[in-house]
Amino acid sequence: MPVLKTFCCCSSLRTGSIVAGIAAIILAIIGIIIIATVNVDLRTIIIDELPKWIVKIIVLINFAMTILISILLLIGILNRNMWLLLPFVVCGLMLAIGLLVSVLYTSINFFIDGFVIHGCIFLILGLITFVIYVYMWLVTYSFFQIVKEEYDTRAAYKKAPYRRQY
Repeated sequence: MPVLKTFCCCSSLRTGSIVAGIAAIILAIIGIIIIATVNVDLRTIIIDELPKWIVKIIVLINFAMTILISILLLIGILNRNMWLLLPFVVCGLMLAIGLLVSVLYTSINFFIDGFVIHGCIFLILGLITFVIYVYMWLVTYSFFQIVKEEYDTRAAYKKAPYRRQY
């Protein structure tokens, strides 16, 4: 049973899923360009002693995987293949949790370091981003549920097996 019926109250879930896939590809490409051209101070939450170049490689691999999973999503949408939609649905939920943890951790660090205005701005913008991300994931998940229901009804064999008359 799909969670949502439409995308933005006026478009189909298929259109919303395409928008989510294209937006993920565009944002990943922008992230790769920013990391490659701008001197960004990236740190990990758990292992803080890693060199900056290793953290950059980890983030670049994450962006590359996002592009790959989003391309699989777009192919799955066009072919109505639930197996190609599944990586985006599963990884998208994990990335949403990671996004929320990252936003909270970064804004708390801003508050601890005395940058209250920066912490508030980062927290507000981060939570807005989180809500938009979860909504786009729900749109994709709802479309996945529709395709899965179609697959389940199409794959079920309802006739009794053929038996020979002796």
